[in-house]
Amino acid sequence: MLPAYVPNSAAAAVGGGIPIDCGRSWRDGKRILGDGKTIRGFCGGVACGCIVGLLQIMAQGYPAFSALPRMSILPVFLLATGALAGDMVKSFFKRRAGIERGGSWPFVDQYDFVAGAFLFLFIGDPAFAFSFLTLPVIITILIITPVLHRVVNIIGYKMGVKDVPW
Repeated sequence: MLPAYVPNSAAAAVGGGIPIDCGRSWRDGKRILGDGKTIRGFCGGVACGCIVGLLQIMAQGYPAFSALPRMSILPVFLLATGALAGDMVKSFFKRRAGIERGGSWPFVDQYDFVAGAFLFLFIGDPAFAFSFLTLPVIITILIITPVLHRVVNIIGYKMGVKDVPW
C-alpha cells in the first residue's frame, strides 16, 4: 500500500500552482475541487508514489522482503493514481456538502484514497488485486490507515506543509 499512502502527503508537499479545476465552479456555484488540488501536486504525488513502488519492486529480490507481494509497475501506478483520484472525488463531494478546504470530514478523509486505490487496482489489474487484497490484508489496511493518516497529517502540520492537523 505504500504507493497509495505516499501520494497524498507528497502532493501536499510539492503542490501549488494551477488548480486541476482551473478555478471553475460546478453548476451549484461552488468550486469543482478547490485550490488544494493542483496539477503539480497530482503529478508530483503520483510520481512519488511510483518512486516508492519502484523501490519496493527493486527490494523484491532480497530475502528480507520476501513477504511483500510481487509487484510490477502497473499496480504501483494504479495504487498511486487511484489514491489521488479518490482524494479528488472526496474533495468534489466535500465542496458540495459545504465543507471548506481543510475542513474535517470524519471517516471519509481517512479512507478516500484507499477506496480510490482499491477501485483503480480492481479495474486496472484485477488479477493482482484479487491475489493481493485478501480479507486479512483489507482488514489490516482498514485498521492501520486512520492511525497512519493522523500521524502523517500531524507531521505535515508541524512541518508547515498542511494548514490543519487532520
